[in-house]
Amino acid sequence: MSMTTIGWIGLGKMGIPMSGNLIKAGHPVTVYNRTKAKDASLTAQGATTIDSPSALLQKVEVVFIMVSDDEAIRQLFTGGQGLLSAKATGKILINMSTVSSAISKEMAALCKQQGNDYLDAPVSGSVRQAEEGQLVIMAGGEKKVFEMVLPILERLGKLALFVGDHGAGNMAKLAINTLLGFHAQGLAEAAVFARKHGIALKDFFTLVNNSALGNVFAKIKGDAILQGNYQAAFALKHIAKDLRLANKEGLDTPLGEVVYTSFQQAEVTLGEEDIIAIMKYVDRD
Repeated sequence: MSMTTIGWIGLGKMGIPMSGNLIKAGHPVTVYNRTKAKDASLTAQGATTIDSPSALLQKVEVVFIMVSDDEAIRQLFTGGQGLLSAKATGKILINMSTVSSAISKEMAALCKQQGNDYLDAPVSGSVRQAEEGQLVIMAGGEKKVFEMVLPILERLGKLALFVGDHGAGNMAKLAINTLLGFHAQGLAEAAVFARKHGIALKDFFTLVNNSALGNVFAKIKGDAILQGNYQAAFALKHIAKDLRLANKEGLDTPLGEVVYTSFQQAEVTLGEEDIIAIMKYVDRD
């Protein structure tokens, strides 16, 4: 499918490098974004722009979607000039947004009614992994559709895994991001505990990174804490939103309830900063 025509909706921090990788791979890419200023970097790479989701779906074979939440998805599909208003058939719509499984099941059913296929295929990874094509992709839907688009997904990630029916990709992503919340808050709390008992943070993170607990997340976020750099790679408001979705799906375990509460409260003042700004929340006294 090397020359499959692709549409991309959503040019945020992740959408720009991801769609750019598809352009580099040789796909004709057409983009739609509400904020037109974000089109420039992709048009410079050879993408074309279009004025509505409806027109986009009529033009391409596969549409990727990377937007913020359930409401944005509903508007894109069912709003004026939305995707479903195109009345197109034979298309594949791949929703890579972190949203609820319910919205994916609903949109999949609407797509099916028009003779189109839908996959929910959210990603694990941040901007750097998006730029390098090293994301982890978890997909829900019909396996035959997943297999059709797998060569395209492999341009975006180091792993693309089919995990079940419509909505399963979303549920897998909520589980992954729940663990991400655990990691972030756990790292922050341990760092605060160590520092309060006289251990230099530089020494603490050196110990962590050279132990069995060391991992890429701890290294990157430990460095961010040491440098006082809380500029958002993955904004705290987004993990707060994902934990709200997980909570609605029944996340009520002891750690789940604690991390849910922490990030909801931290979002009020730290939402625009990076996820590891939870360090400021746990170190607030």
